[in-house]
Amino acid sequence: MSSSLYIVIAGCGRLGSLLANELSRQGHSVVVVDRNEAKFAGLSAEFGGFTVVGDAVESDVLRQAKTGQADCFLATTNYDNVNLMLAQVAKTVFRVPLVIARVFDPSRESVYQQLGVATISPTRLSALAFQAAIQQGSAGQA
Repeated sequence: MSSSLYIVIAGCGRLGSLLANELSRQGHSVVVVDRNEAKFAGLSAEFGGFTVVGDAVESDVLRQAKTGQADCFLATTNYDNVNLMLAQVAKTVFRVPLVIARVFDPSRESVYQQLGVATISPTRLSALAFQAAIQQGSAGQA
């Protein structure tokens, strides 16, 4: 990612704010959408992007965030169903080229993939990390 991207992030919780801060620091244009204005307190003083207060499920809010101009849309809310809906809208209505959604329930990943939406599953990543730690631990005891 050498050139600057326009990235819309839905959800400004721990993950959304961390991503927004880091992507902004890397020089990308970032817009964060959250219905709870207090969540924007998680953005660093160096955050150079924009915030939109509103429910990302509403098309008007996504239009306000200029989602139609986005290179990338990240659905990072705490709700799988909301993330799936947001990802579908970003991909089909706003035609965002790269859409990535957080999905907690690994059994739902296939639904996202059928819709052409990339997923990141904290549950699956954690399970893999635990398995790797077990392998490293048991290798050290051998």
